[in-house]
Amino acid sequence: MMLTPSSLVYEQVQIMEPAVKGTLNVLKACTETKAQRVVYVSSMAAVAMNPNWPVGQVMDESCWSDKDYCKRTDVSNSIAQLTQLRWDDLNLWSDHVNMQALLTFSDLIMSLQNWYCASKTEAEIEAFEYAKTSGLDVVSVCPTLVLGPMMQPTVNSSSLVLIKLLKEGYESTENKIRRIVDVRDLVAALLLVYEKPEAEGRYLCTSHQARVREIVDKLKQTYPHYNYPKNITEVADEMKISSEKLQKLGWSYRSLEETLIDSVESYKELGLLN
Repeated sequence: MMLTPSSLVYEQVQIMEPAVKGTLNVLKACTETKAQRVVYVSSMAAVAMNPNWPVGQVMDESCWSDKDYCKRTDVSNSIAQLTQLRWDDLNLWSDHVNMQALLTFSDLIMSLQNWYCASKTEAEIEAFEYAKTSGLDVVSVCPTLVLGPMMQPTVNSSSLVLIKLLKEGYESTENKIRRIVDVRDLVAALLLVYEKPEAEGRYLCTSHQARVREIVDKLKQTYPHYNYPKNITEVADEMKISSEKLQKLGWSYRSLEETLIDSVESYKELGLLN
C-alpha cells in the first residue's frame, strides 16, 4: 500500500479526533460498568511541549504541552518523503524486518510527532474533564522514553532510539538528554496509582535523565563491538523533569545499567541487532 499525500495529511490532522473520541468512549464504558478507578496512560508528550515554561524550572505535573504550539509544526517535507515509502517494504510482520527502511520511516515519523503531542494533550485534558462531570475516578501516568525487555517480535519507536545507537554508526549525533523509564518500572507505577487510595491527578514517570554520550559509554562497557556513533556533538538541553510526586507515593526504579543491558539482550534474542 502506498501512502498518499491525502491519506497522510488526513491522518496527521485528524489524529486529534480519534485520540479524544477513543479515550472518551473507553471512559464512558468504564462508567457503565461501574469501574472504581481508571488509570489513563498518557505521555510526556502531553507535558514537555510548552515553550512558555520558565527556562531551568523543573517540569512537574502542573506543566501541560501547548496544543496550539504543537499544531504549528511544519511537516510538509516529511509528508513528501513518506509518500515514497511503501508499507510492504518495511516487512513489519515478517521475521526479516527491513531495518533500513524502518529506520528511515522512524526518522520521518519523529518529525510529525508534534501532532502526536497535541493529540495526547487534548485526550488527557478531556479525560480529566470527563472525570469531573461523571464522577469517575481518573488518574493519569505520563511516561518518558520507555525501554527494557520487549514482549513483541517487532520494533517500536521507543526501542528504535537504542537500536539506532547500536547499529547506525552515525558520523555524528547530538548529545541530547534521553529521559528513560524501564517498562517494568512503568508497569509498577501503573499498579501503584491504581491500588493506592490516595493517588490522584497526574503522575510524571521517568527514572533516568542521561545524555547520549553517557548511554553510549555504558553500552560500550558491556558491548564494545557495536556500530556506535563516531562523533557526539554537544547541544543545549536543559529541560528537567521530576517524578517526585510518584516517588512520594512509594514508586522506585531499577538502575540505568540494568535497563540498558536487558534491552540489548532482548533485542539480540529477537534478532533485531543482526
